[in-house]
Amino acid sequence: VQLQASGGGLVQPGGSLRLSCEAFGFNMYGWSIGWFRQAPGKEREGVSCISGDGGDKYYSDSVKGRFITSRDDSKNTAYLQMNSLNLEDTANYYCATIGRTIIQPMEKMCNNWRAMPYWGKGTLVTVSS
Repeated sequence: VQLQASGGGLVQPGGSLRLSCEAFGFNMYGWSIGWFRQAPGKEREGVSCISGDGGDKYYSDSVKGRFITSRDDSKNTAYLQMNSLNLEDTANYYCATIGRTIIQPMEKMCNNWRAMPYWGKGTLVTVSS
């Protein structure tokens, strides 16, 4: 199980970025995908999670209304559209998955990053003027 996050970069406040999380070595269909971030000196936190069928989506309070999570299983890829970015969104962003047989509410998965066994390398998002 391998995941690869991409799409990070430098963006001005108010700008947008779209992160991608591509799965390698397995069929992503049915696997819940979580987006997590870690800012310098801060603990890793859940940002958004999407269930294996896309029917359950969770957003943390800090990104609700600004970020949109989606998935395209035909491309084995999940996405995180980030709009109205602000300085507090600066962080390394990671995608992770827990496995196809684990069924749980996305709010629970997003708030328990330590239980995620499979992680991709992070992609850095820097919001700066």
